[in-house]
Amino acid sequence: MKPDRRLLALLRDGPLRTFALTVTLGVLTGVLIVLQAALLSAVLDAVFLHGAGLPQVRAGLLWLVGVLILRGGTVWGQKQAAFELAAQVKRRLRARLFTQLVSLGPTYTGSEQSGELINALTQGLDDLGIYLQRYLPQLFIAACVPLLMVAVVLPRDWISALILLLTAPLIPLFMWLIGEWADALTRRQWTQLSRMRAFLLDALQGLTALKRWGQAAAHLQRVAETSDAFRRATMRVLRVAFLSALVLEWVATLSTAVVSVGIGLRLLAGQLDFREAFFVLLLAPEFYQPLRSLGTSFHAGMSGAAAAERVFQILETPAPAPPASTQGLDGPPRCIRFEHVSFAYPGSDQPALRDVSFTLRAGQRVALVGPSGAGKSTVLALLLRFVTPQSGRILVDGHPLAEIPAAEWVRYLAWVPQRPTLFQGTIAANLRLARPQASSEELERAVRQAHFDEVLRRLPQGYQTILGERGITLSGGQAQRLALARAFLKDAPLLLLDEPTSRLDPDNEAHLQAALARLLSGRTVLVIAHRPGTVQQADVVLVLEHGRITRKNRAAAT
Repeated sequence: MKPDRRLLALLRDGPLRTFALTVTLGVLTGVLIVLQAALLSAVLDAVFLHGAGLPQVRAGLLWLVGVLILRGGTVWGQKQAAFELAAQVKRRLRARLFTQLVSLGPTYTGSEQSGELINALTQGLDDLGIYLQRYLPQLFIAACVPLLMVAVVLPRDWISALILLLTAPLIPLFMWLIGEWADALTRRQWTQLSRMRAFLLDALQGLTALKRWGQAAAHLQRVAETSDAFRRATMRVLRVAFLSALVLEWVATLSTAVVSVGIGLRLLAGQLDFREAFFVLLLAPEFYQPLRSLGTSFHAGMSGAAAAERVFQILETPAPAPPASTQGLDGPPRCIRFEHVSFAYPGSDQPALRDVSFTLRAGQRVALVGPSGAGKSTVLALLLRFVTPQSGRILVDGHPLAEIPAAEWVRYLAWVPQRPTLFQGTIAANLRLARPQASSEELERAVRQAHFDEVLRRLPQGYQTILGERGITLSGGQAQRLALARAFLKDAPLLLLDEPTSRLDPDNEAHLQAALARLLSGRTVLVIAHRPGTVQQADVVLVLEHGRITRKNRAAAT
């Protein structure tokens, strides 16, 4: 299996030096094996054929012990360097993958299965680490060490050197033949693993719905079927891996036996000196060891290559190009203008927005209304920089939005989605997503303004209460109040709302409407509105239908 150029490109700078150290230590181990065989054959020749005693061979034995210790040190150092190599590349790749996913934005991650992406970020990088730790360095060591040993054997016994040269290619040949068969199986296994993890994550996230609809038992059966499909794929791969190991061991053992028989016959015929014969005999199994190690690492290499395909697929997905130049704002945005903006999601036949134009001025409240799928959420996604217009432009105080640094734009922006995202952690940590350096007094003020203090008083641990994943310990209304508290804490001049009261009962809606009235005061607001109470607070109502603005009304006329 030829190394992927993209994988070799990962070894630049620091990892390249670590990789070179790994290979160098592996080759040095091969040199020490040759020295070990030479010293051992010299000592045995002196003792058994020339009657030497301990004083005569003491120096040779001491050198032999030193070589053995040094060989142990190089083997340990090689493993440590290989581990560090994999760790360095995994750290860099994990950072690149996360940066790439952030650049691609929620539109990309929303179109992918979360479990499959998590599999690529976890198991995929682990398999790739094994490829870099075991297979790739061994590939270079297996190309150098056997040639070194042949060069040493050739002047002593050219017949054995010829046998080694003729039999050595058999191991890579069988690896290639079996690898062609195993590659498809390994990729299929990786696909099955990704699907299984994605399916299990979906099942866990939807466990409440499954229980409510009485489909838990049926879904459990599907989980079992998915797991069994992965088990069968894994067993097929392992069957090929064990077959590969058997064939490689058989080839290496048979080749060593051929060398041994040839040496024995020529030694009996007096055509070969005992010292040279024993030296070659000691090197014969060591000659095949790097090739056998490469064979045992071959399966890990295939798994890593299969994982790398998905990793590089994510990394090579085109992300929005950064602007050629950036234009900062003088202060809070005073005028936001959509000029003939159109946008279509990948894979969709119909555009989400078509030739949309409107103006949002400082202090103005604009409501977007219309049926589901009309393009309202896409307008917010464009302002949040999750996507960029495919035609037309968005201007902020006369400057293209795409040319404003993202970090600066976010400072002026607060977003309250319809379904707020809450993370595993304390309530205080979730609030401080809006302002990480906010003081306790600022937290308390924001909580009071959002009427979330009523919720905190009922929690024994208050701000230190641990929320479950996705805020499972809070009701929908409580989660919405927490999201509003974030917006109060951010205190941004531009506010984007995705109808935060749409899922609430009348009592909770009344509390949130009162909080919203305070939040909207003095701010520029763009809100997706479904309920009359929200529309009535707007200055201008834009009616969206099929991605177009069909009417612009004053709120009182709606």
